[in-house]
Amino acid sequence: MALDETDKKLLLFLQEDAKQTTKELSYKLGLSVTAVYERVRKLENNGVISRYVALLDRQKVDRDFTVLCHVKLTQHKKQYVLQFEKEIMNLEEVTECFHVSGDYDYILKIAVKDMEDYRNFMLSKLTTLQHIASTHSSFMISEVKNTTVIVL
Repeated sequence: MALDETDKKLLLFLQEDAKQTTKELSYKLGLSVTAVYERVRKLENNGVISRYVALLDRQKVDRDFTVLCHVKLTQHKKQYVLQFEKEIMNLEEVTECFHVSGDYDYILKIAVKDMEDYRNFMLSKLTTLQHIASTHSSFMISEVKNTTVIVL
């Protein structure tokens, strides 16, 4: 689907605040409420907008200990990869998982309460998964940039 400049502006506004009304968006875009509504529906129906979410303040929900955990599998067999990916989907502490190139096979972003919570996660959940050869963890010192906005 080709996006025009109005679509791109609309998407930027929605990424900044998805709770804006079509009336507010119509004012910002110089379009009628109906035109904005139809554009949003088109973007949703074409999968450009995949979902709407609430972004939580990790500190206020006591999940501000952020860990990047690099995981290496024992082998790169399709069966091992698919099994790991299926099992990782069930670990609620893992907020993001990327299959990557390089020395490790995956990078996990993990949100837990504190170091003790992370240790419990490692011992009772992550290391119980099959086919993990090794892990390497890095702990967030401070957050320099965190955005969900994709500028088009």
